[in-house]
Amino acid sequence: MGEIDESLERVERTRPLPVHFNTRLKFLWEKVAKEDTAKLAEAVGVSVRTAQRWVHALRAVAAGEVTGDVPMSKANAAKVEQAVRRRWQPGVRRRTRRRAETQGLTVTLNAYLGFDAAGRSTDEPRLRTITQRMPGEVARRLYQAHDAGRTQAEQERILAEAFQEHYFKQGGRAQGLQVVIRDLGWMDVEL
Repeated sequence: MGEIDESLERVERTRPLPVHFNTRLKFLWEKVAKEDTAKLAEAVGVSVRTAQRWVHALRAVAAGEVTGDVPMSKANAAKVEQAVRRRWQPGVRRRTRRRAETQGLTVTLNAYLGFDAAGRSTDEPRLRTITQRMPGEVARRLYQAHDAGRTQAEQERILAEAFQEHYFKQGGRAQGLQVVIRDLGWMDVEL
């Protein structure tokens, strides 16, 4: 997951994702699968037998018979994390998206920005930290790219176009300028 994806997800949450595997698994077991191993297996993308082993281990940990996290491979731990990410606070996520797409959002980024200008071009990128209020259309495009699973580079192009129009060309200046994000250090999004 890229920096843009993480920023969009951070703004959608009021509570952080559970950190421990047991807590993540318990959330999926109780809230998503409604204590049905077949639904848990489907939600995570594993076999029913694997889900049964996890539930058995989860119950043993809850009873105090075993300590530590439920044993699972790194690949399955990543699947559990992705399943929790997709289902964590759905109502809050919907409201946040709706608000961002109608009212816009504030984007702060630290990146090397390259410029191509009419007549003369500078391909030497410069490190800049910029905070800019963006309209709802930019938020809509970023969320569509995020939902479609677009790459970090494709999302950076959307962001570069947005900064080009709403920061660098604001007020009729630098009309021939083309902005390119060369290296995104960090990004933060606020409503």
